[in-house]
Amino acid sequence: MLVVKIKPMRALLSGYYGKGNGGDEALLATLLQMLPPHVMPVVLSGDPQQTRDRYGVEACSRMAVLPLLQALRSCDALIWGGGSLIQDATSAVSPFYYGGMMALAQKMGLKTVAWAQGIGPVKRPITRWLARQTFGGCTKVSVRDRASAAMLTDWQIPCILAPDPVWALEGKPVPGEWDLPAPRVAVTLRSHPQLTETRLANLTRALVDFQKATQTFIILLPFQQRQDLHIAQAIHRQMRDTSKILCLEEPQLLKGVFRGVEMAIGMRLHSLIMAASVGCRCFALSYDPKINRLMEDLDMPGWDLATLPDDPNVISKTWMEHYANGDPLSPETIQSLVSRALMHRDVLWEALC
Repeated sequence: MLVVKIKPMRALLSGYYGKGNGGDEALLATLLQMLPPHVMPVVLSGDPQQTRDRYGVEACSRMAVLPLLQALRSCDALIWGGGSLIQDATSAVSPFYYGGMMALAQKMGLKTVAWAQGIGPVKRPITRWLARQTFGGCTKVSVRDRASAAMLTDWQIPCILAPDPVWALEGKPVPGEWDLPAPRVAVTLRSHPQLTETRLANLTRALVDFQKATQTFIILLPFQQRQDLHIAQAIHRQMRDTSKILCLEEPQLLKGVFRGVEMAIGMRLHSLIMAASVGCRCFALSYDPKINRLMEDLDMPGWDLATLPDDPNVISKTWMEHYANGDPLSPETIQSLVSRALMHRDVLWEALC
């Protein structure tokens, strides 16, 4: 029998890694889980030592020019590793960082993969031009939402559309979670201009009332501690005996925590994906089109923060209704989403094998 030996190769992984964001770390963990075995990853990270320690991979600084260039020269491929990297809503610089690196890699002859991308918003003409050029030069492209796929189709760039890869991330049980009072509800809020002091106060009041009515125990999950922890602490002060802050940095533990809760209330995209993927009821608080896309795809209830009810009583009663009568995704739907999320793995194998 003929045995074909695949030559080892090195792939540079570029994303918003090592910045303490649980969603982006979950994307990295899933990407590493999906890479072909002959591919050695080199991760560009905001905290290379932490990335080395957590994942057991080679890592270098994402912002140091010389190490970045050396890493590119040492690699055979560059992978844009998931998420909304090409967008100009939060930063005009971000698309030039990622797009410039991709253009350079393509000039150097590396295989380039845009993996599990959520493109946009791209409002500036220069950003749209850059996105079109760099995506058009990729060996393979996969996206995680219909709007991104439609944009690439308009540009006549072939792509694979599949659910966010974090649907397929393997979770781990959280030590001590089952010792907490049950039933449990997880809450993930983040700092954002739309989460004003008034809206946070209304959400906190509603959460206190919801907890009293349902006798649930509230798990507060700061997905990015630098942005989220102070919000979790402010809520915890209002319900010291009926809530607990869990600071979990390992993505598999973040996903695992949702196996022990009945319902999730979340602003963070990947908190909602993790929760839905293990059969939790979910209620979304949207600050970004990517949350709205998830709500539409899954028929998930929620509010845009900009139109959040002013009355905490309305908020708490809506949560109570969903807690009592809302349905999680069916096991068949979850299995379908997980199976289709593995199409992102197929893209990697086709590009790199």
